[in-house]
Amino acid sequence: MIHLHYADDALLVAEKPAGLLSVPGRTPENQDCVVTRLQALYPDALTVHRLDQVTSGLLLHARGKVMQAALSAQFEQRQVHKRYHAVLEGLLEEDAGEVDLPLIVDWPNRPKQQVDHERGKPALTRWRVLARDAASGRTQVELEPVTGRSHQLRLHMASLGHPIVGDVLYGAQPAERVYLHACTLRFTHPLSGEPMTVASPQPW
Repeated sequence: MIHLHYADDALLVAEKPAGLLSVPGRTPENQDCVVTRLQALYPDALTVHRLDQVTSGLLLHARGKVMQAALSAQFEQRQVHKRYHAVLEGLLEEDAGEVDLPLIVDWPNRPKQQVDHERGKPALTRWRVLARDAASGRTQVELEPVTGRSHQLRLHMASLGHPIVGDVLYGAQPAERVYLHACTLRFTHPLSGEPMTVASPQPW
């Protein structure tokens, strides 16, 4: 079962558990995912955006192609505001900042991404410190992706020298999970025009 934070005739906001795909993979063993589970209950559920398999948190789905087009347009026009919570290795010195580094897929090592100032697509992440834990040597942060590149938050944090805890792909030590959670979604309801905010507390 997938927990729903919100459901109506236009859209669904689901809670994606860490480790589950957002959409089906290429191979038969990777067909289980959030959207196929939702379609068992809501056959018209369609994907609007994705979260990495390792990431947990809020995932917006449309009901039908018309709503999918309307919600996708909000993403394309950067009218959807997303916030993530993450735990980073090490103690960040600054209290807030941003990372502006262009990204491109690292083809020999895909799905890994890499910074490429010549061919990469622009990517901007804003971050601020929520708490520092000197005993564990970890920093809790809130992340705002201004752009929505693949693995953007993960690579941008690693580029600071503070990878997300558990994110082995980008240089972190192994942990029980990758400590990245999509905690807030703000968007406009495509039918009513009302602003909507959905929140999900981090599970750690």
